[in-house]
Amino acid sequence: MHYRTLGRTGVQVSSLALGAMNFGRIGRTGQDEVTALVDAALAGGVNLIDTADAYSGGESEELLGKAIAGRRDDIVLATKASLPMGEERNHQGASRRWLVTELDNSLRRLGVDHVDLYQIHRWDPRTSDEETLSALTDLQRAGKIRYFGSSTFPAYRIVQAQWAAREHHLSRYVTEQPSYSILQRGVETHVLPVTEEYGLGVLAWSPLASGWLSGAIREGRSITTSRSTFMPQRYDTTVPANRAKLDAVEQLAKVADEAGLTLIQLALGFVTAHPGVTSALIGPRTLDHLHSQLAAADTVLPADVLDAIDSVVAPGTDLAAHEKNDTPPALLDPALRRR
Repeated sequence: MHYRTLGRTGVQVSSLALGAMNFGRIGRTGQDEVTALVDAALAGGVNLIDTADAYSGGESEELLGKAIAGRRDDIVLATKASLPMGEERNHQGASRRWLVTELDNSLRRLGVDHVDLYQIHRWDPRTSDEETLSALTDLQRAGKIRYFGSSTFPAYRIVQAQWAAREHHLSRYVTEQPSYSILQRGVETHVLPVTEEYGLGVLAWSPLASGWLSGAIREGRSITTSRSTFMPQRYDTTVPANRAKLDAVEQLAKVADEAGLTLIQLALGFVTAHPGVTSALIGPRTLDHLHSQLAAADTVLPADVLDAIDSVVAPGTDLAAHEKNDTPPALLDPALRRR
């Protein structure tokens, strides 16, 4: 396992980090499975674990909290907030009112008195940067969080938040968590240059492209990943974007074979090769998944392999741009772009 400094914090984190989205109902994993995954990840050198309040409605945090009991200080613990937690309209977003309340809820579920990294899961267009950063700065000064970061922010919002922190003399985001994989390279165009400019740590989520780069999805095989059951449109190969992904996967499998690597090693090695990326977040549901991903911990791709990847999916290209989660709201809601 390689270790890297998380932005400008001085904190050393593993190049592969454990993502806990599959803990609980989403991944159909119970306490025994979660504890086994955490045990194996830590044994494999992982020291950063990332979860969120919204994962299985808080169940992920509860299961993770029990799994790390007694060894909390050995782990860089990260969680997130802002996605809806129930039907109440104010139980979401990045307002001071909600963040102060929901952090206490997360700490209770995790069974800890602080988290190392508290992240805004998605940009909240209804709340000013000053409001959010002021609340996060106060939570940091209270000792409940050590650092805070953003997740899936558009590049211009990352810049705006850095400006707001300086303008209002507040602490600033020290990390960004974008979606990044061989099949979704759009962040190379704007986001990663911005995070490098501001010295932000980058935790890349979905480096296996929601299972497309796991080796399980290949031409002629039925697609049976856990996500295909609740997001079938993203795996329907009659959809042109999905067809393009499958074609790319077949070419990438040949690149991996020629390099003597698994497709997973190729995919994770690609993400961690970018100088702007600190860690790739892996989200295993089973121990077999975890071990196949940990096998990429020391993978370093040579230039010729990275060039071959570029020839399959060009730098800065998203093969399924409509699946991105950082689209400006005005592009999604016509009312926001009309007088």
